[in-house]
Amino acid sequence: MAISTLSTFILLAILFHSTNAAMFTVRNNCPYTVWAAAVPGGGRQLRPGQTWYLPVQAGTQGARIWPRTNCRFDGSGRGRCQTGDCNGLLECKNYGTPPNTLAEYALNQYNNLDFFDISLVDGFNVPLSFKPNSGGCTRGISCTADINGQCPSQLRAPGGCNNPCTVFKTDQYCCNSGNCGPTDYSRFFKTRCYDAYSYPKDDQTSTFTCPGGTNYNVVFCP
Repeated sequence: MAISTLSTFILLAILFHSTNAAMFTVRNNCPYTVWAAAVPGGGRQLRPGQTWYLPVQAGTQGARIWPRTNCRFDGSGRGRCQTGDCNGLLECKNYGTPPNTLAEYALNQYNNLDFFDISLVDGFNVPLSFKPNSGGCTRGISCTADINGQCPSQLRAPGGCNNPCTVFKTDQYCCNSGNCGPTDYSRFFKTRCYDAYSYPKDDQTSTFTCPGGTNYNVVFCP
């Protein structure tokens, strides 16, 4: 088993080197199984302590990694998750259904910088951290508060805590017109996870950068 794992890692390292990809190391530190999801990348069941090595091409935009919980899939990879479900597929091709905690990124963008964030704009289901692990970049972010346990009653959902936009679908919370600000609900998220997006216009305190070519760790239940 160790030989197989080592061989897989070596092959991924070769792929990473030859394609100038960034390597995302996705690890489940939760005491329960999490079904990791990624666009691009697909999906993977991660039992406690398991890791998924995910190479992503330079220049990728609009990408995200997120945890899914309480999933059931058949042998063809079809089924359903209580949180973060992506059209009933193990191998995600579309973004997940709220609530789900998001690790978002765009690689090698303006000035050859990577831009990354943790977003609660789709709500929260599992604590996570998103941190660089190479290139001299050291500023990581995390969201580890007990948001599910403290979630306002209006936002509660099975397995997670919804963002108010998902529940109320109004411009005040969804910022469809571009004219919106923080609300009592967004402050609930912000006071518990200061570095995370709490509503769509939360850019100034919630977007982080590293030089292009940096590798990253995404950890569930850090």
